[in-house]
Amino acid sequence: MLCGGFLPGSIILVRGAPGTGKTSLAFQFLLEGATHGEAGVFISFEEFPLSLYRDAESLGLNLRDMESQGKLRIIFTSPDVLLNGLQDPDNIIQRTLVEQNIRRAVVDSATHFARITEDPTELRNMYNHVVNGLRRESITTLLLSEERRSEYQRADKGGLAFLSDGIIILRYVEVESAVERAIVVLKLRGSDHTREIRHYTIQQGGLQVGGIFEERGAILSGISQRY
Repeated sequence: MLCGGFLPGSIILVRGAPGTGKTSLAFQFLLEGATHGEAGVFISFEEFPLSLYRDAESLGLNLRDMESQGKLRIIFTSPDVLLNGLQDPDNIIQRTLVEQNIRRAVVDSATHFARITEDPTELRNMYNHVVNGLRRESITTLLLSEERRSEYQRADKGGLAFLSDGIIILRYVEVESAVERAIVVLKLRGSDHTREIRHYTIQQGGLQVGGIFEERGAILSGISQRY
């Protein structure tokens, strides 16, 4: 769907409701990078490392091994600390990015910035600091974001979708009284990508993308319809 993958140093926004697999996709992204010599960091505002270890293990992924090999770092912090860290060269976060030559990062989740302020200008400045700080170090980054209606509107006030180089949407879809999952790449600057909406499942190893939703419309509304 990405026609080869993310461009190095790009900022990708991954939106979806809880349980759609945002964190699973993030684990895949980091561990795939680690196997190719690209060190990664998972920056969490809510989940403690032990919880992340457990979630990854349920997918057959071992974050502890990657950490012990120096290929992965998990940082539990707050949005304020991250903002300050990306602007202070002596901060532990900035030192980690530079000294460990971090090439891939995940921020979980960008939604927390929208909870700090209702001022769209202040929110956009926060997003700019984060995005520019990661771009400055040429780190390919996934920004995870909860897609509830109210939070989507608040996050959109800060223009994060415009600041990002790519947008991936993960969504629940009702099909014939059953719940399935759909994935679509809405935007990918500087690279081609497929436009269709596809099925996907969460299994051992992470997300597995399947075929398109044939003869169905209104997929992204959450309740599909037959043509």
